[in-house]
Amino acid sequence: MSSVSDQSPPATGSPSGASYAAAGVDIEAGDRAVELMKEWVKKTQRPEVLGGLGGFAGLFDASALKRYERPLLASATDGVGTKVDLARQLGVYDSIGHDLVAMVMDDIVVCGAEPLFMTDYICVGKVHPERVAAIVKGIAEGCVLAGCALVGGETAEHPGLLGPDDFDVAGAGTGVVEADRLLGADRIRTGDAVIAMAASGLHSNGYSLVRHVLFERANLRLDQHVEEFGRTLGEELLEPTKIYSLDCLALTRTTEVHAFSHITGGGLAANLARVIPDGLHAIVDRETWTPAPVFDLVGRTGEVERLELEKTLNMGVGMIAIVPEESADAALATLGDRGVDAWIAGEITERGEHTTGAALIGDYAS
Repeated sequence: MSSVSDQSPPATGSPSGASYAAAGVDIEAGDRAVELMKEWVKKTQRPEVLGGLGGFAGLFDASALKRYERPLLASATDGVGTKVDLARQLGVYDSIGHDLVAMVMDDIVVCGAEPLFMTDYICVGKVHPERVAAIVKGIAEGCVLAGCALVGGETAEHPGLLGPDDFDVAGAGTGVVEADRLLGADRIRTGDAVIAMAASGLHSNGYSLVRHVLFERANLRLDQHVEEFGRTLGEELLEPTKIYSLDCLALTRTTEVHAFSHITGGGLAANLARVIPDGLHAIVDRETWTPAPVFDLVGRTGEVERLELEKTLNMGVGMIAIVPEESADAALATLGDRGVDAWIAGEITERGEHTTGAALIGDYAS
């Protein structure tokens, strides 16, 4: 974590002239934020991490990869979209870091890679040290859940571009997988089982639609209690994205897995189609699960057509595992032992030559 900057050199001049502080950048506040976040970053350390905070780059001992015959590095980067605006309005900053780690590391694990390390980027209109530290606390807690180290990052103050309370977050991560254990479309076969893993809520996609429907059209309030949720609307919408990384890795160690699919923007069908090879088709039965009430609220309140909901939101499924039919029971047992709500949602079938994709059939269970 380097100290705060606005990505430009400080102004120079006499004491009575222009200054970095007068321009809106508070270096001392940035340094304070770094001090506050140190204890949380330490909790993410792996034995391969060298050095501490304050350097220009995070160091990771690559000699740890010598145990691999042919190590492939996997990388991903992402943010959490307009969900950050709800966190800002509610003054809740630590949970958004879980979302960030999930969006990055659950992409990496899809190919079977073990998450190794992550870096973050936090951009703010004005540095509030405790607020920045709370964001990093959430990122660090997410990294622990994903099994990776947080090796560095940047906090940038952008006065004039962002309001004093505005912020955004982004991150990048790296993982590793043995070449002959790389998961993907080439492993999938006819008859494979499609196993769905439950989402914890909306996760971190589709919030532009959600905010438009619930706040601009329906004029709902973040602090209002919603009976179906048993909590406030804001608490429901800020529910952290589930991090599946270690659950997926456990699955690869206990049974045969052919592919994973992280259900993010584009919904279940579009993301599942990304790992289906030519000539095969994934059939998913909607009647095998019931989406959480928040999805119904968005659809009903905004009169959103089901196909529009399904191509925007995860509809209750956050991760898919595709396994041989004979491995399905063992996969469900592993996930159940880890507290993951999972079920057989469909299967892989043959399709016409040079076609690929996924289809949802039936209606959601009532």
